[in-house]
Amino acid sequence: MSYTTDHSEKATAILEGDGLNDYSHKVNRQFVADVYAGLTSEEKYLSSKYLYDKRGDEIFQQIMEMEEYYPTRAEYEIFEMHRGEMLEYFSKDKIPFRLIEFGAGDGTKTKVLLQHFLEQKANFSYVPIDISANIVEELTTDLAENMPNLKVQGIQDDYFRAIDRLKSSFDGQQVRNVVLFLGANIGNFSNPESIAFLKEIAAHLSPGDLLMTGFDLKKDPERVLNAYFDGSGITRSFKHNLLLRINEELGADFDIDNFQYFPIYDPMEGSVRSYLVSKKEQQVTISAIDEVIEFEAWEAIYMERSQKYSLNDIEGLAQHSGFSVMHHFYDSQSLFTDSLWQLH
Repeated sequence: MSYTTDHSEKATAILEGDGLNDYSHKVNRQFVADVYAGLTSEEKYLSSKYLYDKRGDEIFQQIMEMEEYYPTRAEYEIFEMHRGEMLEYFSKDKIPFRLIEFGAGDGTKTKVLLQHFLEQKANFSYVPIDISANIVEELTTDLAENMPNLKVQGIQDDYFRAIDRLKSSFDGQQVRNVVLFLGANIGNFSNPESIAFLKEIAAHLSPGDLLMTGFDLKKDPERVLNAYFDGSGITRSFKHNLLLRINEELGADFDIDNFQYFPIYDPMEGSVRSYLVSKKEQQVTISAIDEVIEFEAWEAIYMERSQKYSLNDIEGLAQHSGFSVMHHFYDSQSLFTDSLWQLH
């Protein structure tokens, strides 16, 4: 996506705190700049990472419980089936390990591993990282109450800034970093973006460290699309919530009834793309930056992608980002895989 030089200059000014009217001390400047850049682009878009505020977190929990949304159940089953084998990989040669989870969420699936590792008296600590302060607080509080023996350090931050904050020692001993990037979140990236992201992870790790990533596998296209277009409208509410967030935090006046949620799936490309489509010609004012956004009738806002993968796709990503594939863990129906890689 691209936007004009003038728009780019204004986005930069927003980051520097200029042009925010009375909102300069109330908002995340990066959020404002990203919203402005996306909505003034020739092809409008909004970053999917901003779907996750407190209300968005709650809606996504509902999505994960939907009958149509198979990825969460499949990955949960993988952890239950393979937790012992995972521990063998993570603690190989009896080296203490640090379990670093990107986008930890409520930790429902990861708790299966944490409980097992504690029962096996594994020498490890857990570092959940999430952009949502609400999620980090809720998860660390829950773990303190229910797994008091667990060494846990929750971090609310960008993934790579968070890794930079971690020390490379573990009680003065050698430590193996094991990064978890679960829930098919890698699928939100295009292939070039995925490779760049995975290379960035590699740059923050040491040879011998591990990365386990959740990949939603290619399957019946109808089953894939149903997971993103549920009859109850929960997924639609999840996408609309970002417009409500912009209203509340940036003083905008989006009317969500004027935007239709529309997902599509391309089985050849293996990609689900979701959009919010303006039902009519309209204007939306964003008071925080004194900007009016024009929408034509049936103009779309690109919201999110979710990539589906073959094994060749997965192994190609590992090869191009400096990792070697150690093992693919599958659920009983092979809908999903958690792929474990080691850094060269």
